[in-house]
Amino acid sequence: MTEPPLTILIPAAGASARMRGLDKLLLEIDGQPLLRRTGQIALSAHRQVLITLRPQDAARRQAVHDLPITILTIPDAREGLSASLRAGAAFLTGALMILPADMPELTTQDLRQMIEAANRSPTDILRATTADGTPGHPVIFPPGLLPAFAHLHGDQGARSILRTHRHRVRLIALPASHALTDLDTPEAWAAWRQTTRTSNP
Repeated sequence: MTEPPLTILIPAAGASARMRGLDKLLLEIDGQPLLRRTGQIALSAHRQVLITLRPQDAARRQAVHDLPITILTIPDAREGLSASLRAGAAFLTGALMILPADMPELTTQDLRQMIEAANRSPTDILRATTADGTPGHPVIFPPGLLPAFAHLHGDQGARSILRTHRHRVRLIALPASHALTDLDTPEAWAAWRQTTRTSNP
């Protein structure tokens, strides 16, 4: 029996409110906007990728316009992350991987590892952790839990679903801090860039 397909959802309809006027998803890493880089990593791991964007978000749309990615516009994006998750879950029929757009240490191999684990355990929730076991992202939800996303509200993501179904959560350790490093403030960007320069002189 063939399992329903999996889609990688990259929620990118946020306002970068903590960046004090900068758009974190358009700042460059390796010479390209972070959003485009995340999209390319996702596509390298899996062919079905969905990005959510705000209406009239021309700059972010331009960053990924030529990638073979489905773009879903979120009219109520101001509500927070839940608006993207509700819309994404309603749009899909198979398993759902939530991949934050602002996590620069995640690799194609990390995503493939998660997908392979989901193929082996199709009814579990697969949640990535750091090497020392701290839970982070990405997270894969099985198809049977997609209806639960319709009840999400605010900017808390899918935490309520994880709590309700914690007995179904299986942790997948990724290298180092890949599953936890995100860049959502100017200070986080500066610290990460400094660490990267130090690690790669």
